[in-house]
Amino acid sequence: MATLTVRDLDDSVRDRLRVRAAEHGRSMEAEVRAILTEAVASPVERSLIDTLREFSAVLADSGYDLDPMPRQPARDPFA
Repeated sequence: MATLTVRDLDDSVRDRLRVRAAEHGRSMEAEVRAILTEAVASPVERSLIDTLREFSAVLADSGYDLDPMPRQPARDPFA
């Protein structure tokens, strides 16, 4: 088995990794292994909704707050 050292990791990334590992009931090292294994796994065809859900989860974990675009009342195309 190989060993990998990651330098200059932001403290906030480390903290989020610690929380994520705890949520999955594993050590930070095991969590990193799982993340890397999933990241390099064979690409699987995913639906658009699955991709959007994953993107939404990443944004939520990152602390970004995306307000929905304001909606305009629908206009009558025959008016």
